[in-house]
Amino acid sequence: MNLLSGEYECKLDPKGRLVLPAKVKGNLPEASGNQLVLVRGFEPCLVLYPRESWRIIHDKVMALDEFNEEYRQFQRNFFRGMTEVELDTIGRFMLPRSMVRYSGIEKEAIIVGLGNRCEIWDPTRYDEYLIKDQPTFSKLAQKFLTTENGPGGPLAA
Repeated sequence: MNLLSGEYECKLDPKGRLVLPAKVKGNLPEASGNQLVLVRGFEPCLVLYPRESWRIIHDKVMALDEFNEEYRQFQRNFFRGMTEVELDTIGRFMLPRSMVRYSGIEKEAIIVGLGNRCEIWDPTRYDEYLIKDQPTFSKLAQKFLTTENGPGGPLAA
C-alpha cells in the first residue's frame, strides 16, 4: 500500500490549478489512476483522497440508514461540495471556487500527507491551527503512544 506522507509547499497557478508534488503523485495508488476526490475537511482545509481510498469511506457513509434523521444530516454535510478531480499530464487539478472560499487558499497551499489522504491548507490557517493544537497534540501523543495506559492500551501487544 502506498503511503501519502510529508508536508509540501505549493502554489496555485493563475487559473486556480494546484500542482501535486512529485512525491505525492508518485505515491498515489495505481488503481486510482489520475482520479481523485476532493472534499471539505472538518477543519478549514480541503481533503484529497485517491479514488480507491474514497470508495471505502463513501461506502461506509452510504450504508447509514437514510430514514434516520441524524444519519441523513451527516450524509448531507459529509458529501456537501464533494467533487471528483482529474490530474492533467503534469499533475495539476483545478480547485473549485467554492472549495477555495471554504479553505481560504488563494495563491499558496500546504499539502499534508496523512496516509490514505492529503489535507490541503492555506499556509496561514495551517500555522494558526498547529499553534492552537499543540497542547492537545501532546496529550494525544501521550494517550495513544505510551504503554502507561495499561493492558489493552493502543500499544499493548
